[in-house]
Amino acid sequence: MTAPNQVWAMDIAYVSMARGFVYLAAVVDWFSLRVLAWRLSISMDASFYIEAVEEALARHGKPSIFNTDQGSQFISMTFTGVLKTAGIAISIDARGAWRDNVFVERLWWTIKYEEVYLRAYTSVSEART
Repeated sequence: MTAPNQVWAMDIAYVSMARGFVYLAAVVDWFSLRVLAWRLSISMDASFYIEAVEEALARHGKPSIFNTDQGSQFISMTFTGVLKTAGIAISIDARGAWRDNVFVERLWWTIKYEEVYLRAYTSVSEART
């Protein structure tokens, strides 16, 4: 990679709260390591992570390649259809190969250890903030 918007990656993590958890999805540019868009949700409904992708596309153009893991949400026709319609090549990590998406995994580590684990969010709005 030699510039932004060549490869983007996306992943979903859970964020612990005092009671339960929420899902956090983020789209990251591999070159700049910038978070291009993110969403928080109480369910794995496709709309929240597709909204993050659509926001990233609207605000930053489109990448040549979009990388994800093999999660069922990322191999669904709904999700891959958004990428195919935009003319983006789809890259899916090898099974169990966390290093294929190390940039987003590192983001999760930072968010969890420098923010989430230091607090016990009592509500979704508090976690979102």
